[in-house]
Amino acid sequence: MTHGGGSARLLVVGIILLFSVFECVLLVEGATYVVGDGQGWGFQIQSSRWTAGKNFKDGDQLVFRYLPPFHNVVVVDLTGYRSCSTGGSRPLTSGNDTITLKKGVNYFICSVPGHCSLARMKLAVTAT
Repeated sequence: MTHGGGSARLLVVGIILLFSVFECVLLVEGATYVVGDGQGWGFQIQSSRWTAGKNFKDGDQLVFRYLPPFHNVVVVDLTGYRSCSTGGSRPLTSGNDTITLKKGVNYFICSVPGHCSLARMKLAVTAT
């Protein structure tokens, strides 16, 4: 009976465990998207155009970059999205806000007067 075979099995098990842990870390970490890409969050945002071709997942992050106080971002529900109202949600105003997506449809608006209702500055993102 040799001792080398046990060491080889232990090494193989260790490698498998290492890859399993690495895979779990990759699954936990989501992708990060800058809303509006290089132009950022602004009047040019067109929800369906910007989201086209992107496959958003639960846990992905959206980064909203804009010039405060000209814009802001508010996480709202469907009613708030349709009516351009915050529903009591507080606006984020840093100009570099990161929001983690949840499974389902995630809704965002700019609550500066007229920006959502007149300029259509709002975004709906579906995460699977």
